[in-house]
Amino acid sequence: MSFAGHRLLSFKDASTSVATSLQRFAITALAGFASNELVFMLLLRALGLPSLLALFLALLFAAGQTFVLSRFWAFRR
Repeated sequence: MSFAGHRLLSFKDASTSVATSLQRFAITALAGFASNELVFMLLLRALGLPSLLALFLALLFAAGQTFVLSRFWAFRR
């Protein structure tokens, strides 16, 4: 559903093929998940931030990363 929404709404003027976008989006989604987990763990354990704040900051980071990768790579114009 997320891919369809991005392909048909957010980045409807993408110049990449659907197959290419789907492959790149899968990598982008996995990278977003991995960075979310890594940043959360670092903020929580290395910096000792409260868990809710660490989670919020990690989610912001992952969302930003996912948008940038989607906009400039997965659904390149």
